[in-house]
Amino acid sequence: MKLEDVIRTKGTASVVTIAPQASVSALVTVMADNNIGAVVVSTDGHHIEGIVSERDVVRALATHGGDALHHTVASIMTAEVVVATPEDGVEETAHTMTARRVRHIPLVVEGELHGLVSIGDVVKSRIAQLTDERNHLLGYLHQ
Repeated sequence: MKLEDVIRTKGTASVVTIAPQASVSALVTVMADNNIGAVVVSTDGHHIEGIVSERDVVRALATHGGDALHHTVASIMTAEVVVATPEDGVEETAHTMTARRVRHIPLVVEGELHGLVSIGDVVKSRIAQLTDERNHLLGYLHQ
């Protein structure tokens, strides 16, 4: 199974982005309003400049206290973003997420943001795939 299948199953909702010059306070509001754990940082909504997660916010708060809310997203984001393509496999992506310790991976097509997969999306997809395989094997055994 490929990531494009995950995105197709997940739906075509647009990826939430935030400008690098936005405040961390605005970021927290965007995350809460959309019930998400990470936001792609992009000036134009198409090109990835970074990614910022709940973990980044917590680290900023631990370091700077409440003043962190007045910092810019660019000051706390992860600039070296792990990305994938829609053609990448789900299992390969799961390994990448584990090895790189990331929970969200933006999908890019020709250098532009195409989607976002979370570890939850990947796990859900793998469980569905394993369940299908199990059911096929059980069907084969009971013939």
